[in-house]
Amino acid sequence: MARIGIIAFLHESNTFSSQLTTLSAFEQNVLLTGEPIREALAESHHEVGGFFAGLAAAGAQAVPLFAARALPSGTISASDFDSIVSQLLLSLESAGHLDGILVAPHGATVSENHPDADGYWLNKLRTSTPPGMPIIGTLDAHANLSALMVESCDALIAYRTNPHLDQRDRGIEAANLMMKTVRQQISPVMAAVFPPMAISIERQCTDEAHLKPLYAAADYQLTNDRVLSNSILLGFPYADVAEMGSSVIVVTDGDRQLADRMAHDLASIMWSMRRDFHDDFTSISEAIDQSQATDGPVCLLDMGDNVGGGSSADGTELLSAIYAAGIGPAFGCLFDPAAVAACQQAGVGNTVTLSVGGKTDNLHGSPMLLDLTVRSIHEGRFNEPMPRHGGITDFDQGRTVICETNHQLTLMLTSKRMVPFSLHQLKSCDLSPARFRFLVAKGVNAPIAAYREVCDTFIRVNTSGSTCADMTRLNFLHRRRPMFPFEHTTEYKESTV
Repeated sequence: MARIGIIAFLHESNTFSSQLTTLSAFEQNVLLTGEPIREALAESHHEVGGFFAGLAAAGAQAVPLFAARALPSGTISASDFDSIVSQLLLSLESAGHLDGILVAPHGATVSENHPDADGYWLNKLRTSTPPGMPIIGTLDAHANLSALMVESCDALIAYRTNPHLDQRDRGIEAANLMMKTVRQQISPVMAAVFPPMAISIERQCTDEAHLKPLYAAADYQLTNDRVLSNSILLGFPYADVAEMGSSVIVVTDGDRQLADRMAHDLASIMWSMRRDFHDDFTSISEAIDQSQATDGPVCLLDMGDNVGGGSSADGTELLSAIYAAGIGPAFGCLFDPAAVAACQQAGVGNTVTLSVGGKTDNLHGSPMLLDLTVRSIHEGRFNEPMPRHGGITDFDQGRTVICETNHQLTLMLTSKRMVPFSLHQLKSCDLSPARFRFLVAKGVNAPIAAYREVCDTFIRVNTSGSTCADMTRLNFLHRRRPMFPFEHTTEYKESTV
């Protein structure tokens, strides 16, 4: 029976965030070695759950080694990144004989000491394993792919959906590819191409028309029996690193020339569509006008405070405008531990005057001074049984308070940052999402998978912040130059890794 190791280290690092990510962020989410990984993730919608399922179906033994995951946030501190990588490599030392390793990097991880953090740890893993041992893995569709990531693995497979609903399927695909490789049925060869372009986060929803031709071209390539896999990396614009940008991967069965040619073909199609991946943005005032003219519940996507992209989760620009306009009933969520504590002290049924939100930094709006009536207090834990963006099933946003203003605005105040990936975030606090006319979700594409159960209309709002959708407004120091859309006259010169 083949013994296949499993390693996961996932973090989407927003270098424009003012706060470093530390080890505690992983400890609060996932930081495990050995068999507890199986208990935590084997049945999840995550790619690691797919690893376990795919290996079991193929009659192989899964050997869980290491798993670390934290919610998207700022750059990882140097010392804590080194500590995580040391734990990762130590888990390999005690694994015994392995026939291969399945890996789950995010692809957009940045540490203070290693801008290409995923490339760094994958290369460390490669040099710590016997020559010829296959290393095959998955990538988030938002990966900023690097040459070092490609050189360190035999094959990498990215999610094909955004919102990410196919993570488990991609894990199964990677496991199947691993078992065929171990059994010498195939010999994967990988090629990657990096056109000098970045795709706006606003245009990265794979359900929408502008991306469909690109994915259709990728699907057509898969009809060639020699093509084992291909991937479109949309990229993560909020990492100021040289690797930031979009790219493609093609994996073939032993045919490097075919892999190169098809990767170039796919990259050329991506490049030819580059102007379709950037659009005019909707201002806050325009979004409020549009939402008032729309029937039924409307989800207003607060793009500048995209928690799933590593933002502060306490942005107030959009909520302040809704409050000032007096429209509702409306719902919004803010990360504000101090306000939670003050509401707890005031007690349910009482009204307290508080300054809420806008406290993490000066990028996401000013604090709102509000008279808040405390309606309920909750533990803040909830479960999502359906496949949702990120593959997460268990959530903990800490002690949570539900408050109401006299302007038809209901606020959820949390003591931990939380991504808006599940309607059970509201339901667990006895809120019916359908009763709100306007729901603010701090995201761009990821919340759609959950919120489309109650909202027919989504409006992406160009708010300020560390995840501002207009990437040209961000102060990049380390990105490639020239690069579209920053330099509109950029030319594409083909090269392959």
